Amino acid sequence: MGTIHGLGLGPGDPDLMSLRAARLLGQARHVAYFRKAGREGQARRIVEGLIPGEAAEIPMEYPVTTEIPFDDPQYNKVLSAFYADCSARLRALAEAGEDVVVLCEGDPFFYGSFMHLYTRLHGAVRVEVVPGITGMSAAWTATGQPVTWGDDVLSVLPATLPEEALARGIAGADALVFMKITAHLNKLRRVLEAAGRLEDAWLVQNAAMPEQAVLPLRNFPGNKTPYFSIVVVHGQGRRP
Repeated sequence: MGTIHGLGLGPGDPDLMSLRAARLLGQARHVAYFRKAGREGQARRIVEGLIPGEAAEIPMEYPVTTEIPFDDPQYNKVLSAFYADCSARLRALAEAGEDVVVLCEGDPFFYGSFMHLYTRLHGAVRVEVVPGITGMSAAWTATGQPVTWGDDVLSVLPATLPEEALARGIAGADALVFMKITAHLNKLRRVLEAAGRLEDAWLVQNAAMPEQAVLPLRNFPGNKTPYFSIVVVHGQGRRP
């Protein structure tokens, strides 16, 4: 029986990969990764030049990304079939005695597609997960400020939530990280301003990538931002 490795690659800079991830990648015979049709894929881009030349690459192309609203029943139906098919392909390799490395942006268990494979494969074949540095860690580091102090409470909120849910999350935390903000900037601005936190919010685009940009959210003129964008509001809690 082979092993399927979910490899956390970190947020974008290959230097932020763990030694374990680099070692497993350097020994890989089969390398799988998710991507949008017609694109290289962010995970694959991170490891450019690091995949062994003899390794077989297994691109797993999403059948849908933003073409169908995520709350449409068809969205889950299509993606469920896709993940089942990908899992079957990887399981067949593992049952044939082959190890497979699955490239994962950030950490495999943090808002990642790999978890949909893990739940289908765990218990059927050997699956091991290599944790990685998350995008939010790279984002708050890019601001040059600590994100939490002393007893600060940190909340991570998807900007896809309704405004009422975002407002409750903001009210219950000292430090805040907002994910999945691409087309939700105006909504996020409204709830942060209503909570009196807009002036403290930072927008980080493409953290730990060559095109990284960091600026106060109030200074960003647009209403849409790149996919790899995170908003950070720092805590200001107890300190010596």
